Amino acid sequence: MQRRESEEPARFGDLDDLDQNDPEVRAFAEHRARMDRPNSEATVEGMLRGVDEFAQSANRTGGHRRLAAVAVVVLILFGVLFTVWNAVAYMLGVFFG
Repeated sequence: MQRRESEEPARFGDLDDLDQNDPEVRAFAEHRARMDRPNSEATVEGMLRGVDEFAQSANRTGGHRRLAAVAVVVLILFGVLFTVWNAVAYMLGVFFG
């Protein structure tokens, strides 16, 4: 299921007296909503937000960009599996070797 930015409610705040159907006002309100979000990558929430934004943008794209996003995810998963495999092999070698 895809979620698009236009379906997300824009935060108008003190812009309530402006025309909410105007694309420029809507874009400015969405920009302000993005600016108000904390973007600290040093927290778990910040890291998960980055993963969510990547997944949402990958779902919206198509063609070669979607293929590139899938390739990035596959490479990350391959790196994690390779690292876990090496760690398990090392531990088994230490304990039973």
